[in-house]
Amino acid sequence: MAMRHRRLGANCGVRVSPLCLGTMNFGPVTSEQDAFAIMDRALEEGINFFDTANVYGRKVWNPGETVGHPGLTEEIIGRWFAQGGGRRERVVLATKVYGGMQIGAGHDPDREPGLSARKIILSCEESLRRLRADAIDLYQMHHIDRDCPVEEVFEAFDTLKKQGKAVYTGSSNFAGWDIARYGEFARRAGVPGLVSEQSVYSLQNRAIEAEVVPACRHYGLGIIPWSPLGGGLLGGIIEKTKEREGGRRGEERMQGILGRHRERVERYEALCRELGESPAVVALAWLLHNPVVTAPIIGPRTVEQLAGALRAAELKLSEETLARLDEIWPGPGGEAPKNYAW
Repeated sequence: MAMRHRRLGANCGVRVSPLCLGTMNFGPVTSEQDAFAIMDRALEEGINFFDTANVYGRKVWNPGETVGHPGLTEEIIGRWFAQGGGRRERVVLATKVYGGMQIGAGHDPDREPGLSARKIILSCEESLRRLRADAIDLYQMHHIDRDCPVEEVFEAFDTLKKQGKAVYTGSSNFAGWDIARYGEFARRAGVPGLVSEQSVYSLQNRAIEAEVVPACRHYGLGIIPWSPLGGGLLGGIIEKTKEREGGRRGEERMQGILGRHRERVERYEALCRELGESPAVVALAWLLHNPVVTAPIIGPRTVEQLAGALRAAELKLSEETLARLDEIWPGPGGEAPKNYAW
């Protein structure tokens, strides 16, 4: 079945796949060769929305055990684009700015976390060079910087748009009132505002339903959920724990993730077995039933994991199933203020 694409947000016309390929594992976890295979397969399956960040590429496994470096993931994507074959033209490319990019000896204040106009423009140039691209389709603020004036931030993004280096502006990890503040500034200034918000959101973590979801709906932003499987909790963790018995390090990590959620996870996985669907697919499909959600970010480490996630784009959950999921994983009680007042 052909994948049905949807608008990135109500404020823009570009259409993206209902699943977004997250690339954070590329480099420190997934080899370049495997990353190339995953991206090729994603395009074949109709996934045209790829997400990365300038800081991706470095992972600390244990104290003193570091793999990769910031910027490595963008470099890998850039080398994949360089193969040609219409790869760059077929991808709606999203990356981010905010995080610290200190590399090597010395200290550079322009590489500290933040959103100064100088940092935004410098970071965009560096990302474009690593990505071997002329423009970024969705340039996102990776975090809110409340020490930097909104006017300065918008001026920097407007400059990049006029230069043809960034097409749309998005946010990530913004509170509801941050989205409102940026939305009202864009309205008063008569400039294009945010088109999307990338936020942590899953069955297990529904906090954004109180404030962020209604703010995004009001201002026309599409939501791009990250960690849609709750850090692995919703990906069939009990069965995986059984399979990994004997691997002490992996077992301890899995048990730590389960923690106080075991009873709910057991009920959830039982429901998924009843439906005949994998827990990961049900978790992604649940997010996609929300009309404000554009595309959950999937972060496959292998081609096989990517293939397993594709089913979510076509799975429709019944009202009965949605109600049972609400019982297992209750949210904040609706939207504010009714969820805590009247």
